[in-house]
Amino acid sequence: QVQLVESGGGLAQPGGSLSLSCAASGSIFHIVAMGWYRQGPGKERELVARVTSGGSTDYADSVKGRFTISRDNAKNTVYLQMNSLKPDDTDVYYCNGRIYFTTSRWDEYWGQGTQVTVSS
Repeated sequence: QVQLVESGGGLAQPGGSLSLSCAASGSIFHIVAMGWYRQGPGKERELVARVTSGGSTDYADSVKGRFTISRDNAKNTVYLQMNSLKPDDTDVYYCNGRIYFTTSRWDEYWGQGTQVTVSS
């Protein structure tokens, strides 16, 4: 079994910053990619940012230039630094991992979600 445990989030004012982290643990053979998605009430879950094991990154257009994703491969941890926050960034943020748990079998895992609220 693989678990993703998130931390961070909370309340920030518009223009402020918050950071998220997500640590993967358990039967991990190889992590292909880890990233962050977000979902608001009545909305579909959408990709925020993703980083592969090789270091390639992918961002939603709405967060480019404001959010930075990074990864510590030794700690199986991914981070999301969120700057210049806007009220539209208010959502529940979910950590995601595409992880091989054997040499040939992989699955997609999700964290429990953490609330990010941007409000004055």
